[in-house]
Amino acid sequence: MKARSTKTAWLGSAVLAGTVFLAACGDSSGPDRLTTELLPVPGNPLVAFRILTKIGTAEDPTGKDGLCRLTWNLLAEGGSRSRTAEDISRAFFPMAASVSLSLDKETAVFSATIHRDNLAAFYALFKEMLLDPGFREEDFNRLKAAQLAFVEKTLTGNMDEQFGKEILGLMLYEGHPFGRTDAGTVETVGGLTLDDVKAFYREHFVRGNITIGLAGGYPEGFPEEVRRDFEKLPEGFTPRLALPPASMPKGLQFVLAEKDTPGTAISMGFPVSLTKSDKDFFALWVAGAHFGEHRQHVSLLFQKIREERGQNYGDYAYIEHFVEGRDKFPAPGHARRQQYFSIWIRPLPNSNRHFVIRQTLRELKRLVEDGLSEERFELVRTYLLNYTKLYAQTLDERLGWRMDSRFYGYEDFLAEAARILPRLTRNDVNAAVKKYLQASDVCIAVITPDAGQLRDDLVSNKPSPIRYANPNMPAGVINEDTVIQIYSLDVRPENVRIVPAGEFFRRPGIPAGR
Repeated sequence: MKARSTKTAWLGSAVLAGTVFLAACGDSSGPDRLTTELLPVPGNPLVAFRILTKIGTAEDPTGKDGLCRLTWNLLAEGGSRSRTAEDISRAFFPMAASVSLSLDKETAVFSATIHRDNLAAFYALFKEMLLDPGFREEDFNRLKAAQLAFVEKTLTGNMDEQFGKEILGLMLYEGHPFGRTDAGTVETVGGLTLDDVKAFYREHFVRGNITIGLAGGYPEGFPEEVRRDFEKLPEGFTPRLALPPASMPKGLQFVLAEKDTPGTAISMGFPVSLTKSDKDFFALWVAGAHFGEHRQHVSLLFQKIREERGQNYGDYAYIEHFVEGRDKFPAPGHARRQQYFSIWIRPLPNSNRHFVIRQTLRELKRLVEDGLSEERFELVRTYLLNYTKLYAQTLDERLGWRMDSRFYGYEDFLAEAARILPRLTRNDVNAAVKKYLQASDVCIAVITPDAGQLRDDLVSNKPSPIRYANPNMPAGVINEDTVIQIYSLDVRPENVRIVPAGEFFRRPGIPAGR
């Protein structure tokens, strides 16, 4: 069966994406062609697989949000036609093997790393899982129930940080293919059938949508064997979705998810018109690392909110969609054609929520107006140059970053970073900050109790003095606090929506609230 396809549509979308997957490893051009990314490391006893499908959750049909996740989960966890999921799990255990699924808006990756001694036995099972899936009713029901439980209970009940990020995504991309929760909603997932899953697989798991990634000490001829197996997939490809520009918020837009919780989690952001494909990315990357690099103590927000004031575990900023991988490094496999700037404020005392919202927006405005000092620029650029050298320590990471590089039109993005970062100047960075960042038009998602009081405080610009457990704070901090607590925010009542936490993810979109 052939996926919906026209050569003209594919070529146009490839140019739009800045993506040339087909250049990988000399594969012949043509949208229906299976492609490969090979990274041989002779003598390495390990072999890493990354089977990438250029189909992510943005391809969910209207009214069937969550179908992509459920379908790909059935491949990763549902067994093959000849072996049950339990059979495969038992066979994998003595090999110390497993298959992981990484899912995003535009791609999904099935990955595994295996010792060469077990390669033949592992691959025999792995290819069955992907090429001849079982699609058993009992596996469908099991994984569907787990997905329903996640969107109905786990996400809103036990994951306030992720909950806030999901709300932010809905705010940023309302009416956009990205503006849906990857796991779907209670309504949409509840209506999915096994026939929906089979149809999604038949339409999208086709040759032109697949890139085979292999790295490590695989034997001679093995890539050709894998390619022959995957060439048995139906011919076809799915043209890239035409993505409309994401709408910039007008003013400060709040969604307050009201929940009885001991700490307030805050996520804020806005779309940005650049990706790794753009020359300005590297300059803005330095600014992002200065302002809020993930889990780095030297970053400004971390210093101001956690280190100086002891408010929470961490405070971070990102110039693109971020998923944490091994340790604190960004995980490959989450490439997108459209990106957004975001700030994560991990849960902090409810009494200080208004203060920290003010503080964060004030620091963002100061970044835009003042930029980085020369000393700070040199420090952060040097840090970032050395930090990126640690991104690809494992075979899987090396392969993943190489495959992401293809998405953005690079041979090797990390090598490009090593080339460009030393050439940047402070003026380059500060110009990029002024071009792409601002503090007046921002979406802000807040998970908090007593949301009505917060709305009143925000709209009235009521002073918000911070409360400390330690009364002996440094004079410099106290003096700055007196400025922050009265920092004016232009929050209009019509731009603050309160929604009970339990109403989210019941159906697509943001509930009306009050």
